[in-house]
Amino acid sequence: MKQISLRSEYITLGQMLKVGDCIDSGGQAKAFLAEIRIKVNGEKENRRGRKLYAGDVVDVDGYGTFMIG
Repeated sequence: MKQISLRSEYITLGQMLKVGDCIDSGGQAKAFLAEIRIKVNGEKENRRGRKLYAGDVVDVDGYGTFMIG
């Protein structure tokens, strides 16, 4: 499990994908979310603006599991 550190109260899913090296730029987030299955705390998610808070777990098919903290 990879750790994503928060610098503020939350991080958006699109920002997390960039920080987690799943995508190279924020502009790729929409297409990435349309193609790759992502679950946040066990629930399917496809909104790049989804706010992630400390303790959230994000599973990205083919890229691994990320813990927000």
